[in-house]
Amino acid sequence: MRILFSLLLLSVSTATLAQNTTDSAAKPKAPKFDYYKLNLKNRANDHLLIQYGYDGWAGTPDSIRTTGFGRHFNLYVMLDKPFKTDPRWSVGLGVGVGSSNIFFEKTDINLTRSTADGAVAFRNVADTNHFKKYKLTNVWAEAPVEIRYTFNPANANKSWKIALGAKVGTMIAGFTKGKNLQTSDGESIFGNRYIEKNKERGFFQNTRLSATLRVGYGPFSLHAAYQITNHFKDGAGPAVRPYSIGLTVSGL
Repeated sequence: MRILFSLLLLSVSTATLAQNTTDSAAKPKAPKFDYYKLNLKNRANDHLLIQYGYDGWAGTPDSIRTTGFGRHFNLYVMLDKPFKTDPRWSVGLGVGVGSSNIFFEKTDINLTRSTADGAVAFRNVADTNHFKKYKLTNVWAEAPVEIRYTFNPANANKSWKIALGAKVGTMIAGFTKGKNLQTSDGESIFGNRYIEKNKERGFFQNTRLSATLRVGYGPFSLHAAYQITNHFKDGAGPAVRPYSIGLTVSGL
């Protein structure tokens, strides 16, 4: 009986091993995808970026009264260079223009005259004549750089995307704009069409460096940016650093 039982056990083990071998042979491992075969000549992958959204200042002192929806509008033209070994990864290089608008409540910013310590003057004008709407605008010529990851590189318009990068810019304009001058009681002095602008870049850092991030699907993505350099020159204004959050529409 022992001999018979041993022969039966050996037969079952051999059959099981043979079946496992057959299953392994029937299910070969999937070959590694060859990215060299992809045709990426005509793919659209964010060669044009249009951005709009909210702007704010990190580190704003309590003495400065910002209000409303600070906003930005950016426009960039980009080159996209995919990695040959894995085109899910690519480098984006571009040029364009970025802007920022920060709004203030019952505040006057004198860009043509400094305080006694050489800083730009932020003056509370709630008890005297002031503009109903008042903003500070800055405009930069910028060069963005991104490291991009596209989950479906052959059809980027129907794929999730992530881009991490930076942008360096040089300021080409800085000015304040006030609309509708009013008395302290809120009565219009010259009518609601009256506008006053003051242009001066002397108090601002001429060069800015920002870290950027984009995450989205197809032509739409959410973006964020944080300015690493101070907005004003050392000693020429508050130590604030602009940041932005918004929507990017991309294409081409």
